[in-house]
Amino acid sequence: MKTFGGIEQRYSDYENSKIFLRSIPYDGTSTWGKGADKGFQSFLEASENMELYDIETDSEVYKKGIHILPPINEDSSPEDLFEKVYESTVQLLKTDKFLTFFGGEHSVSIGIIKAFYEKFPDITILHFDAHADLRPEYNGSKYNHACAAYEASQNTNLVQIGIRSMDINENKYLNREKCFFAQDIYRDSTWMDKAINLLTDKVYITFDLDAFDPSIIPGTGTPEPGGLEWYSTLEFLKKVFENKNVLGFDIVELAPIEGLPASEFLVSKLYYKMLSYKFK
Repeated sequence: MKTFGGIEQRYSDYENSKIFLRSIPYDGTSTWGKGADKGFQSFLEASENMELYDIETDSEVYKKGIHILPPINEDSSPEDLFEKVYESTVQLLKTDKFLTFFGGEHSVSIGIIKAFYEKFPDITILHFDAHADLRPEYNGSKYNHACAAYEASQNTNLVQIGIRSMDINENKYLNREKCFFAQDIYRDSTWMDKAINLLTDKVYITFDLDAFDPSIIPGTGTPEPGGLEWYSTLEFLKKVFENKNVLGFDIVELAPIEGLPASEFLVSKLYYKMLSYKFK
C-alpha cells in the first residue's frame, strides 16, 4: 500500500495520524476530458518524489500523520455515488481527524459538502473553480459534476474563487457579491481581504484544479484559459488557514497526462501546502 510522500508506517497508520485522506476515483459524469479516476495514483507517485520539508512554514507536516483510507469505488450511478460518499463522510465526522478527500471529478464533493453543512450549519463552502457549477441538474441528474456547488449555494455561505465560465441559467443562483471572477482578481491582491471577510469562522474548501491556469496545470478535464496563478493562490490559502477554522478540504479533477507529470506534482505540493498551513 502506497503512502503519501512515501512516509514511514509510523506516520501513516490509523491511530497515530491526525489527517485522513480518502480517494473517490469516480469519473462517471464528466462531459469532456476523462481521466480523473486515475488522478489519485498519479498524485501519490508524484508525492513520493517531493521533499517533505516546507520552507515557507519551516515544518514537516507529515509527522502529524497522514493515513490513507480505503477508496470509495462506485460507478453504477451518480446517485449511488452520492449516497455512499455522504454516508461515509457522516461517519468520518464522528472522528477527531482532519478530513481530506481526493477526486475523481467534482461531483464527488456534493455528498461530502452535505455531510459537513449538516454537522456545521454555519459553515462556509469556499469553492475554487473555473466553472460556477450551479446547475440544479444536468444530463438528468442533480449529482452531476456541473451541479457540484448548487446545494452549497442553497444551504451554506458559498464563496467562489476563480470563476470564468458558466451557463446563463446559472445567473439566478450566483451571488455576485460572493463570487470573485478570475478576470477581476488577476494581478490584484486587494480582493483577498474582501473574500476573507465574507467567510464564517468554519470553512470547508472544495478545490477544482481547473481553477488554476492550464499553463501550470494542463492535466485537468476542462482546462479553461485565464486561471489562477500559483503564488497568489497560496497567499490567499494561507490567509484563510490563518484567519479561519478550516475543517477539511477536497481536491478534484486531476486528469494525468502520460509523460507530463507536472500536473500531479503541482497537486502534491498543493495538498502538502494546505496541510502545512493548517498545522503550522
